[in-house]
Amino acid sequence: MSINQYKKEVGMMNLENLIKWREFQEKQPFPIPEKELLARYEKLYTGAVNDVLREFCLLNQALPGHILPLREYHTVAGIAFTVKSAPNAMISGEMDFRVKMLDEMHEDAFVLWDTSSDLQATLWGGVMTATAKGKKAKAACIDGGIRDTHQILEADFPVFYKYRISNGSLGRCLITQFQVTIVIGQVTIKPGDVVMGDIDGVLVVPRGLAYDILLRAEEIINNEKKIFEWVKQGDSVKDITDKGGYF
Repeated sequence: MSINQYKKEVGMMNLENLIKWREFQEKQPFPIPEKELLARYEKLYTGAVNDVLREFCLLNQALPGHILPLREYHTVAGIAFTVKSAPNAMISGEMDFRVKMLDEMHEDAFVLWDTSSDLQATLWGGVMTATAKGKKAKAACIDGGIRDTHQILEADFPVFYKYRISNGSLGRCLITQFQVTIVIGQVTIKPGDVVMGDIDGVLVVPRGLAYDILLRAEEIINNEKKIFEWVKQGDSVKDITDKGGYF
């Protein structure tokens, strides 16, 4: 049977819906100015927003626990700027592609870097930090290695990472794509999503739901303030739960 006959017999696999879901990038503006939305997210914390994501049946939005904050950051929120690299012995063209990626990095970007499970190279260091900060990016999350840690700390730029090692990237990996859909752990991340990070890690909020998630998370934060006050004044657990509190 020829390949054409086989196609007629079994039919072509229809991947249109998967392509649409995986590769479609939501670009619709938020109902409020983007900077206001990010500022309001920065008044929240990842735990509260994660609980809201659960209410929306989104259980896989937290990046893996092996990704750690370099410092005990309060919440930082930005817009996903995605990068993908992979281990590679080749060097030619890497610097040109890196320059193009950095040129397109936008203000308020939260850089999310899929390293294809690289365990040898560092993808982020002092110069990258200075460049990102100069472009008014918000933070960077590298599912891989960083170096020049003292320089990053001195720059006071939030970085989340998997490991530290002195190895550079040239000759060990190549950037293959940027501003495309990536997957880190079980989290699908698209350019334009809202990303927040704090001492408990990094959380991704799908862009199309970001405003609704924000409103519900603000409601939860206000409820928690009441619960903390009830605990402080000595109310019993039963009294608190009877008033709608939770633990």
